[in-house]
Amino acid sequence: MGKKTRAYTEEYVKINGQEQYLLAYPAEEELPVALFLHGGPGSSEADIAYLFADTWSTLFTVVHWDQRGAGKTLARNPKAKKPTVQQLLHDTYQVVQHLKEKYNKEKILIIGHSWGTVLGTLFIKEYPEEVLAYIGAGQVIDMQENERTGYEALKKSILRAGNQKDIKALGAIGTYPLKEFNKDMERKIMKVRKLQQKYKLAAGATPKLIMYYLKSPAFRFCDITSMIKAADSNTEVMDFLMTYSLYHLGRNYDVPIFYLLGDRDYQTPYKIAEKYFDTINAPCKEKFILKGAGHMSMLDTPDSFYQALQTVMTML
Repeated sequence: MGKKTRAYTEEYVKINGQEQYLLAYPAEEELPVALFLHGGPGSSEADIAYLFADTWSTLFTVVHWDQRGAGKTLARNPKAKKPTVQQLLHDTYQVVQHLKEKYNKEKILIIGHSWGTVLGTLFIKEYPEEVLAYIGAGQVIDMQENERTGYEALKKSILRAGNQKDIKALGAIGTYPLKEFNKDMERKIMKVRKLQQKYKLAAGATPKLIMYYLKSPAFRFCDITSMIKAADSNTEVMDFLMTYSLYHLGRNYDVPIFYLLGDRDYQTPYKIAEKYFDTINAPCKEKFILKGAGHMSMLDTPDSFYQALQTVMTML
């Protein structure tokens, strides 16, 4: 993993009427530029970018963007209205235009993680001419199917462990998942995630991850406030996400497609993404199953993740 002393740049750019935060780790000028779309919705990953800066910067300039309703962008615009998916999609387009002009590139590489794979896939479907290639890590295919599969995996793990307290807690959750994001579903998700984290089936705010954030050279105390506000700031996007399905968007893509999937990921179950990937048509495509990786595959198995990125770049 990279050293936190590596040079980086920060800027706020006016995107569709709102100042939004960009953090970049520059590479050689001739290398591509990658826009990293973080998860959540509302979960900035810019503060852990330093962990991969040394390796990823041998392949491309990586730019982390705190989306509307997340991280330093949320802190800069605390009274802004809750974002919609269409706003975020339009924002993505404007960020890409900014990066193309700033770095003198014709196209931009898109890397999505978790929720970022939803935004990224919607973007490449609508604006394929802007995209060099798409890389999805923790790829979301169908939210309802994801949650059902993750719930069943959790149930099996709890029964296997014979933990009566957790069996009772899971039963108390009731019907899962619901088809809309309301207060009841929000509570259910939080309970399921907490149990999934206990059985190492989902990512969570572990002490190790918290320390990664606190040690980041880009960390600011306002990031903590944004993390607390993220869920409430993104309810409209979550409502969209609950019924999101890639199956409705067809199987044809006009850009190269690459999936990096952790074989221990049950937050966005890799088997679902793998099955879908095998049915798509793209100018170039490849999937990578990362052994021992969970939902935060770039943290769980950083060497394997980097090696997969290396292979991707040789294919472009």
